[in-house]
Amino acid sequence: MPKHLILAFSFLFILTACSKEPEVVRISGPTMGTQYHVSWVGDESSAEAIQADIDALLVQVNKSMSTYDPQSELSLLNQQKQAIDQTISAGLADVLTEALEVNHKSEGLFDVTVGPLVNAWGFGPGKHLDERLPQNEVDDLLTQIGSDHIHLNGQQLQSDIPLYIDLSAIAKGWGVDQVAELLVSKGINSYLVEIGGELRIAGNKPDGASWRIAIERPTSEVSDRQVQLILEPGQAGVATSGDYRNYFEENGVRYSHTINPKTGYPITHRLASVTVIADKCSMADAWATALNVAGPELAMELANQNKLAAFIIVRTDTGFSEAASDEFKRRFPGALEQAAAGD
Repeated sequence: MPKHLILAFSFLFILTACSKEPEVVRISGPTMGTQYHVSWVGDESSAEAIQADIDALLVQVNKSMSTYDPQSELSLLNQQKQAIDQTISAGLADVLTEALEVNHKSEGLFDVTVGPLVNAWGFGPGKHLDERLPQNEVDDLLTQIGSDHIHLNGQQLQSDIPLYIDLSAIAKGWGVDQVAELLVSKGINSYLVEIGGELRIAGNKPDGASWRIAIERPTSEVSDRQVQLILEPGQAGVATSGDYRNYFEENGVRYSHTINPKTGYPITHRLASVTVIADKCSMADAWATALNVAGPELAMELANQNKLAAFIIVRTDTGFSEAASDEFKRRFPGALEQAAAGD
């Protein structure tokens, strides 16, 4: 073979090797008492290094915000027996800022100080009692909560009274956002990040197809779980809150792990599942909980008032019904019809 053809062939081989088609890379691992799953469009050769960075990042989130780690930054705050007055980490300040915003806009239905009630009802890091609390105990605990007792100025946190802060309804979403930002910092702009069912999505798959997600039918039996709705959210954060996985029953009454901070009791209405789609997963996470506390009618009022894309599934005597906010209908025309067809 002539030398110039050998050189041309060699050059073509190098170009082919260097222009490997992008693929969907997938990794997973444990975090926050659940699992994370991350998919992105890129090169498999970078997966190990990226996973190491993600693991390190999520360890730091846990060390800051976990109520299950007695030595976390948040746990140490909660162990104080007096009003709080100290500087906190930038990440914890960021999460609290978002939590206070949703608390205000949800008319107090999202409240990260509800921890004492969550624990007393048996849904926190302690033992699960699975029994109804007496009214006098609920009334006493209500005096120990309230986001209006929190005052945050930058990273300076103060409180009027000793508080127990529980970020479980926003921290996973915030962790998802942090992983997404880590990927973007590495030049990855097409990804799907999921932690315990909370997601953030951007870009498209290598073939140009959109990332698709499924909203689950809210049944307590694993064997009965089905897909209620399939969506292509685009670039967004997605979170779902429901009462169908973590609850106990006593004398025929279902007690959900979601506590209404105004009454001190678990929610008892028929709203089974709320999915919110927002720019950030942390805000979707917090709002999904707030709307779940609100119940079907007030949830739709708050969603429309705050221009939230929200989809709810409500129990009926014969099964389920679905409803969606104005913003959800605008972004996903025809989705309600698709969901109804699955009933």
